[in-house]
Amino acid sequence: MAAQTFFFYDLETSGVNPRSARIMQFAGQRTSLDLQPIGEPVNVLIKLPPDTVPEPDAIMVTGITPQQTMQDGITEAEFLQLFYKEVATPGTIFLGFNTVRFDDEFMRFLMYRNFYDPYEWQWKDGRSRWDLLDVVRMTRALRPDGIKWPVDSSGKPTNRLELLTAMNGLDHIDAHDALSDVKATIALAQLLRKKQPKLFEYLLDMRDKKKAAALVMEGKPFVYSSGKYSSDYEKTAIVQLIASHPTKQNAYVYDLRYDPAQYKDYTPEQLVEAWRWKKDSTEPRLPVKAIRFNTCPAIAPLSVLDKKSQERLKINMDEVKTHIQTLTSMKDWPEKLLKAVEILDEAQQASFLSDQTVVDAQLYDGFFDDHDRSLENAFRAASPDELTGFIDEFHDLRLQALVPLYKARNFPDSLQDDERAAWEKHIQQSLMQGGTSSKLAKYFKRLEQLADDPRLTQNKRYLLEELQLYGQSIMPVSDEYGSAA
Repeated sequence: MAAQTFFFYDLETSGVNPRSARIMQFAGQRTSLDLQPIGEPVNVLIKLPPDTVPEPDAIMVTGITPQQTMQDGITEAEFLQLFYKEVATPGTIFLGFNTVRFDDEFMRFLMYRNFYDPYEWQWKDGRSRWDLLDVVRMTRALRPDGIKWPVDSSGKPTNRLELLTAMNGLDHIDAHDALSDVKATIALAQLLRKKQPKLFEYLLDMRDKKKAAALVMEGKPFVYSSGKYSSDYEKTAIVQLIASHPTKQNAYVYDLRYDPAQYKDYTPEQLVEAWRWKKDSTEPRLPVKAIRFNTCPAIAPLSVLDKKSQERLKINMDEVKTHIQTLTSMKDWPEKLLKAVEILDEAQQASFLSDQTVVDAQLYDGFFDDHDRSLENAFRAASPDELTGFIDEFHDLRLQALVPLYKARNFPDSLQDDERAAWEKHIQQSLMQGGTSSKLAKYFKRLEQLADDPRLTQNKRYLLEELQLYGQSIMPVSDEYGSAA
């Protein structure tokens, strides 16, 4: 078996939605399990295709313009060849700061669009994944000694990477540059491991979904740190298993800080309503959370909760014991909760279907069969002129639809006249469909709004000018928009 190494990585993207936005910068550094760098860092720009409009706010943060990616970047297909050759080596543990919920999703959609298995890169050949953000949360909650912990402008605890590095004197020269963020994350990992080695190694071991599931399904109360919990309690709660999902690798846990008696007589529909997130609502939400075994949850047995931690988290253990007894007595509650889950799952699926107007967004519509998975390997090895011939060979309609998009985005010079016409029609539909509500119309409108800010620095105004020029360069010639910046 290959020796294990860490690969810290970070992305800068054109937006926040992995279904529609694109990776513009990928950076990473391999280290030993002792967190010592191995080899040179990886740092590449990836070309933004002309059917994608970046979110201006994202570019204002990263400072990476589409023009930079076009000039200095490589295509997605070229990047993935590099990725599998140099990065996704056997035994690699992929990690970063909030990678499980953000960066990993962008990587999965990237793989899907480019005819790679979206999941194998994180489990096959001894590979796995981890995330330092929840390690930070649990360390702050349970074992904070030796580390300086930041608060925001209102005095509330915050775990932003740039604030953690600044308070602890760690190098972080250029926040929101992917390589700078990678180096800062490694430095933070070194600090966590040095100050709290037992908790660091324990959570590294618990990234195994089987071990996570074993702790949760034991049925005993346990400690859980998650971004879904309040910063007033250091993002940490004592929770109790209610039920497991009938088909997914999920379980549902109750936050024992709250008395479950108030929800005892709720119908499934009432539970749904109490569970939904409502903007600007002051009503307490149902204190139930899904825990996914394959997302490296930061969980630990109740024995880790010493007196100091109880005080820090404002936990009353007598109340917790009472709430456990109440929850245990609610015999029909797990069944009602699972019915509420079914209602929410159906609503979420309907939302996804309405959102997925293009094939790029349809990764989670189902797995590909063995025939198509095998054919993907041959497809990637084919010359650009051979790609179109695979359309009728794929079984899955998504792969058939992705073939011409893959060819146009990665090998535009190889397009025949009819293919180029189809690609230009696709661009026009992607950018212009919806009139004043189209992607491009919203893009230029947002540029106007940002340009009206009198506090803009000279560099920010330069970025707006570049974004204006980019929008004009990809605009179909038959349509016109006014100046925005």
